[in-house]
Order: sequence, then structure tokens, then C-alpha cells
Amino acid sequence: MGFYERHIFFCDNQREEADRACCARHGAADMRDYCKSLVKAKGLAGAGKVRVNKAGCLDRCEEGPVAVVYPDGVWYTYVDKSDIDEIVEEHLANGRVVERLKI
Repeated sequence: MGFYERHIFFCDNQREEADRACCARHGAADMRDYCKSLVKAKGLAGAGKVRVNKAGCLDRCEEGPVAVVYPDGVWYTYVDKSDIDEIVEEHLANGRVVERLKI
């Protein structure tokens, strides 16, 4: 096992071209911050547990906003805080993939 049991990366790339999809236009930074605070509040953060990070472009813009959980290699899209709640509770805390949000 690595330093973290699970690591979730949120794309928060901002594209300059107004006609191109990008995660930043879907509130990705706010959702990452929300996820980070939720992981901490649930006692899931830290060495041997879960890490929440921002990422540059993950190159799946048209499916965005996107996040990916490693080492599982599971890609998610999300709409609101309830989706983030479900990812944290099901996948990050309990290791169960949230199929309805999986890309």
C-alpha cells in the first residue's frame, strides 16, 4: 500500500476558450474544497487514509466535471454536494464504487 489508501484528484482546469468544456466552469474548486472538508470531518484524512487534491487538466473535459480515485482508477462525474457526499461515504470510506456517477 502507498502512503494513502485512496487519493482523489479533482480537475479544476480553466480553459481560456469560452466554447470549450472545462471543469472549472462547473464549480470544481468548490466541490474539491467541500470534499476535502467532508473527508476531514469524517476522520478519513491523513497518512494511510484519504488525500484530496486538485489536478490540472485530466483530459476528460466533455464528461466533466471529473474526479478520479487512485489507486482504484475510478473516474467520476458529479453535479452537486450530494454526489460528493455519496463518493466520500461509499467509495472513500467504504471502498464501494458509486456506479451511477462512474464515467
